[in-house]
Amino acid sequence: MDISPSTVLTYFKSRFGKEPLMVRAPGRINLIGEHTDYNDGFVMPGAVDREIWFAVSPSDNGRTIVHALQYGEDAELDISDPAVVTQPAWANYLLGVLRQLKDQNFSIQPFQCVVGGNIPSGAGMSSSAALECGFGMAMNLLNGHDIPRMEIARMGLWAEQHFVGLQCGIMDQFASTMGKRDHVMLLDCKTMEYRYLPFAQDRHTLILCDTRVSHSLADSEYNLRRQECEEGVRILQAHYPHIKSLRDVDEAMLRKHRDEIPSAVFERCSYVTGEIRRVMQAADALEQGDLQAFGELMFETHEGLSKLYEVSCKELDFLVEQARTSPGVLGARMMGGGFGGCTINLVETDEVEGFLAKVKASYREAFDREPGIYTVSLVEGAGRLQPAHL
Repeated sequence: MDISPSTVLTYFKSRFGKEPLMVRAPGRINLIGEHTDYNDGFVMPGAVDREIWFAVSPSDNGRTIVHALQYGEDAELDISDPAVVTQPAWANYLLGVLRQLKDQNFSIQPFQCVVGGNIPSGAGMSSSAALECGFGMAMNLLNGHDIPRMEIARMGLWAEQHFVGLQCGIMDQFASTMGKRDHVMLLDCKTMEYRYLPFAQDRHTLILCDTRVSHSLADSEYNLRRQECEEGVRILQAHYPHIKSLRDVDEAMLRKHRDEIPSAVFERCSYVTGEIRRVMQAADALEQGDLQAFGELMFETHEGLSKLYEVSCKELDFLVEQARTSPGVLGARMMGGGFGGCTINLVETDEVEGFLAKVKASYREAFDREPGIYTVSLVEGAGRLQPAHL
């Protein structure tokens, strides 16, 4: 369900009768570096032009009401003591941020808010991080605080982990708050140091192909993968006490102690250590303008995610194979937590039309449904939405 910022504004004004503050927060893509963030590795995300919008103003009656246009329902929030609620579940993304604001002694006045957006659900563009970070930015601006962007990202991460229950890393929230137009970011998830890398989309286009499947095991398997990585670290710490995470492990160390590590754990750790290496190689390729090499690393990442980390599915594997055999496609891989969602494809702009025709026809024939197609551009991180953009 695509909702425009003007729809959010119109609904707010008709219901609450005043002009609101408008805030936007983008979804994200990740070019390379999947499942490395919670292992203290490197990632390469960018904020994209699929967004969530917030219309917000002080409350006239002391009640705090949030209306989600996507669901057509209200949530009344207790800003004095934010706690997890059973229903509506989407309110927990906001309540977790409020909990952080309260615990850090930021004052929050009662407010009224309408939220809606056009980030496709289940596509791996992290609508949850956009919801958390956009809401954090709205509270920051509405209440006249000066909370650093990185702190808003950390609040969003805390909300996801403690109020929603997904033990993800910082990448999604970082990308939604820190994005820069026509750039991706190389983020060190161990030190939180980052730098911007130019990625102008003049001769190449980033296309997401959505499987339109979302397997129910995604969240539970995501948390299990994290536990398996931690188990590998514990085993290796007996030999290398300095190790804190897989970031501190190289592939030679893993191979040396292979017999001590359960096979599934070994494969998970092998993927992660290889992926950390690939991200740095990809950054070098991008800085040298070698998108051919960059694309090959994307294909390698997908192979590891499918065979070693085992978070792909038949639909994702099919789409990557179609990309691999299509003219003008430099690289492709599954993107996100796995078991559904999108592939991300780096395509020469002149070949986009032929690529899309092939993908749509072959996917329809194989799975009897249309894939979702999203062409994305790299944009700024969360902030105030200017009237000119409505």
